[in-house]
Amino acid sequence: MDLEKQPAPHASGPEGCLTVAIRIPVRIIVLVLVVPVRIVWDAVVVVGRFLRDSVLRPLWRALVVWPCVALWRYVVVPLAKAVGWLAKVLVGIPVVWLYRYVLTPVGHGIAWAVRGIVAALVWVYARVLTPVGHGTVWAFKGLVAGLVWSFTLVGHGIAWVVRGIVAGLTWVYARMCTPVGHAILWLLKGVGAVLVWIFTPIGRAIVWCARGLAWLAGAVATGIGVALYWIARILLVLPAVALWRWILAPVGRGLAAVGRVLAVVGREVGDALGHAWRIAGHLSLAVGRFLGTLFRWIFVEPVRWVYSEVLTPVGHVIRDMVLRPVDEAARSVGRITRATLASARESVRQARADFRRMLFGDAAVTREREAVARREPTGADTRTLGSSTTALTKD
Repeated sequence: MDLEKQPAPHASGPEGCLTVAIRIPVRIIVLVLVVPVRIVWDAVVVVGRFLRDSVLRPLWRALVVWPCVALWRYVVVPLAKAVGWLAKVLVGIPVVWLYRYVLTPVGHGIAWAVRGIVAALVWVYARVLTPVGHGTVWAFKGLVAGLVWSFTLVGHGIAWVVRGIVAGLTWVYARMCTPVGHAILWLLKGVGAVLVWIFTPIGRAIVWCARGLAWLAGAVATGIGVALYWIARILLVLPAVALWRWILAPVGRGLAAVGRVLAVVGREVGDALGHAWRIAGHLSLAVGRFLGTLFRWIFVEPVRWVYSEVLTPVGHVIRDMVLRPVDEAARSVGRITRATLASARESVRQARADFRRMLFGDAAVTREREAVARREPTGADTRTLGSSTTALTKD
């Protein structure tokens, strides 16, 4: 058994004195606490396996499996076979008869009628509709050609009228609208120049005033921002920095150290639990083996010795001295009884034959003997495994 600590995956560096100081007491305490729990756990597991194999499985088979098998074998399967037979008799056979002797002839008649209708429609299409369609197409082509010729003439006339209107509008635009447009454009340019000469100084003055107002607003906002900055720095930032530097940071470092210590303790407790559980398993196995050996020496071996050395010879003696003679005597009594009964039956048969012969003559006795000869042989002449009745081996 390996009692040394195995290197953990997380212990990559050298261990500190705190870890070494915590490990030994924790392992001793955990081992003392875990060994009884592991022994009790192994005992409960053994008892549970024994109950599962010896009680629960037989009960499950007796209460669930066997009733279900019997229900399936003796109820469901016969009922399903009966239902299948009834379905075959009441549904399958009538449906097959209906399909074979009703639906099949009706289907053949419908198919013959459909083929006749299709042949008639094909004849009508080929002999009537096709010529009519050809004539209709020829008439439609002539109508379309006439409409195209008419629309072509109308389109030429409309195009000539549109070209005349466009030429007139072009002349009016070139001779009348162009001079008027040039005059209106010259007038607009003059008005724009006058407006620019008037409004340019006014715009520059407005821009200068706006720039002054913007500079003044920027200066005021800068002063207010600087004041707010120093106020926030004095009232908020410096106290927060002091709180962080002189209170929160030391408390955090202390909590981190406590957390590291707790992590070391937790890791060592977990390792100690695993180590103690393995040791307790070995101890529980040794205790179980010792109890098993003690049970075998105290109970199993004496019982086996008594069975093999005492009960078996006594049983053989009883079998040879008592049971076999009693069996032979019973068989002898049976054979004597059967022979006596056979002799009695033969005597009764002879007496009955003599009585019949005395009353009815030899013919009735002969018929009775033939009837008796056709019956099964008597007990003394019955067929056995030692006798042979084949034609090749019988005496």
